[in-house]
Amino acid sequence: MSDHPVTEPNLPASPCCSPGTPRRPGPAHGDDEALAVRAFWKRLGLPGLVDVHTHFMPERVLDKVWAYFDSAGPLTGMAWPITYREEEGRRLALLREFGVRNFTSMLYPHKPGMAEWLNGWAADFAARTDGCLRTATLYPEQGVERYVREAVESGVRVFKSHVQVGAYDPNDALLDPVWGLLAEARVPVVMHCGSGPAPGKHTGPEPVGRLLARHPRLPLIVAHMGMPEYTDFLDLAERHEEVRLDTTMAFTDFSERFSPFPATARARLADLGDRVLLGTDFPNIPYPYVHQLLALERLGLGDDWLRAVCHGNAAALFSLEP
Repeated sequence: MSDHPVTEPNLPASPCCSPGTPRRPGPAHGDDEALAVRAFWKRLGLPGLVDVHTHFMPERVLDKVWAYFDSAGPLTGMAWPITYREEEGRRLALLREFGVRNFTSMLYPHKPGMAEWLNGWAADFAARTDGCLRTATLYPEQGVERYVREAVESGVRVFKSHVQVGAYDPNDALLDPVWGLLAEARVPVVMHCGSGPAPGKHTGPEPVGRLLARHPRLPLIVAHMGMPEYTDFLDLAERHEEVRLDTTMAFTDFSERFSPFPATARARLADLGDRVLLGTDFPNIPYPYVHQLLALERLGLGDDWLRAVCHGNAAALFSLEP
């Protein structure tokens, strides 16, 4: 639980939070969808899935994120229908119907003064939500070291850093003690640092390479496989044993249209099979959840690879109960 009151800051229009629209009911998701997801992991002999990249955040913030996707804003630049536009309780029920045993509540600020409030909400959400790996976020601002330390000491499991939406350099001097703290505490950071679907001022492998040169023990999970700079981020993973990648939206028909993963790099995925983690971006995806799983299967890297990616690697990283 947060030591600070969960009070909502002013949320002006921004790349992640543009003016909201009334929430529309999402499409119906029937038993067939859940059966398809469960059939996938049961065939592999798994007890379920661990998804390290799912989004839960305060309702007003999520509504504005969805409004941004609806408007095809400049950080997306394309039609992006939200498949799981549901109330929070229904979204949680869907994950459980799919057999997702553990998941995150990825959330992120776009300005100073927002991260600590989001962290308070996320602490409350994790406390009332079975299976949620308590998530926190950060922003380069005065006080960031204090609230990150408080989150770590109170049991946070994973951090989210969104270099694209936050428009900050991960090498900002205000963040340097934070990265050292997280490296020492061995708390993983899921970082959106690739330049997809649209480049940001500080996206790409170069800033991350500089960060890792100073903090080589930082447990970094590169979101979206580093899309579209896939091979550059694979290079970083091969050089730094604490770098992992999540599969969020990679290899899907949607992403392959504008940012195809190079077929010549598939063997490298196999070699890094212990450091690739399932991520999906649920609920903010423009296709059914099962499509991400089938996209991984059609890579043809084998059942052992799928078992590690969809459960084993994350279970080991987060020391999850069998």
